[in-house]
Amino acid sequence: MEPALNLSQKRIESIDLLRGLVMIIMALDHTRDFFHHAAFTEDPLNPATTYPALYFTRWITHFCAPVFVFLSGASAYLQSLKKTKKELSLFLIKRGFWLILIEITVINFAFSFDVHFNEIGLQTIWSIGISMVILGLVIWLPFPLVLFLGLLIVLGHNSLDFYERDHPNSLSMGYHLLHRPNLFNLGGGFHLLVLYPFLPWAGLMMMGYCFGKLLSNNRGPEQKKILLWLGMGIVLFFVAVRILDMYGDPDVINGTDKPLNSLYSFLETNKYPPSLLYMCMTIGPAIIFMAFFRKTGGRFGQIISVYGRVPFFYYILHFFLIHLVSMIFFFARGHSFSSGLNNEVMTPNFLKPGEGESLWIVYLLWILIVAALYPVCKWYDAYKTSHKEKWWLSYL
Repeated sequence: MEPALNLSQKRIESIDLLRGLVMIIMALDHTRDFFHHAAFTEDPLNPATTYPALYFTRWITHFCAPVFVFLSGASAYLQSLKKTKKELSLFLIKRGFWLILIEITVINFAFSFDVHFNEIGLQTIWSIGISMVILGLVIWLPFPLVLFLGLLIVLGHNSLDFYERDHPNSLSMGYHLLHRPNLFNLGGGFHLLVLYPFLPWAGLMMMGYCFGKLLSNNRGPEQKKILLWLGMGIVLFFVAVRILDMYGDPDVINGTDKPLNSLYSFLETNKYPPSLLYMCMTIGPAIIFMAFFRKTGGRFGQIISVYGRVPFFYYILHFFLIHLVSMIFFFARGHSFSSGLNNEVMTPNFLKPGEGESLWIVYLLWILIVAALYPVCKWYDAYKTSHKEKWWLSYL
């Protein structure tokens, strides 16, 4: 049996590899958003209008947010082996608020290119940030209680769908931040989009934190077997609950569920907020992946892991680069600067719904954008590694 992992000497490579993979896949979805001709006019998951390549281009990116949140929780536990509880709690709370600030300012500007910030979206980085703040408070509880609370939220949050069904027009803004997406008109031309209500994400991060304890015990083949059975169990749970079609997704409770008569409809689970089925559908395969790919492996795996070691840095850069290239395409189509200033709610500037490229062009641009970011991500990874004394690097 292998000894317990000395985390002060060695990173868990499977985390970097899986996180790097989902960061690369995430860029595909955002590239599609900015370049595909139907990105703002059609739902790629709509069985009536989609086709296999488009459907699975969107569906595969469902793994990105939940896997990243789950791994963020696991990383927090691994840090607990090197920090005191007080140090970790303060770090998570401070970094969480920092991420929320970056979401509201930098990320929203990268998405919209709107210097007036007329529309603010609370999306992925917000959900990670607020979940970190909550985790920073929760870790003071005994570990079994953290596990229980995470399970309670993940398994039980869809019970709130019953309440939402019966009170569709009387939910407060606080409730929408908690569990139900909504677009708020704040007046004066300003809007707030709550796309990632935080309750399910916070529960998922707690589960990731508890999963980190399993990863911290490097028990070789025995750990691989545990990860494999755990991942397969979650996948089988998803299949069983999906077939029953009685709970675990808001469409079931709201009476808008579609017959599960195709692979499209079977895999179409709710992301906003992430339903129980959605989380099982994505986290189960992710754990199976970690069971088989515990090392970065060859050159290709090492390249992917670079993105996984600097995910936040990469996240910010990729949004700016995608929007800048999209802006060049916009002007190349003959549009003027003034015509690119959108008046449509939550539509980026310098983008016209209905205009854009075919899907194969989207894939080509995605590969080029990810490849272009590799040298700077590699440089930043090396810089972080050689400057561990700089505290501020842990915030970027």
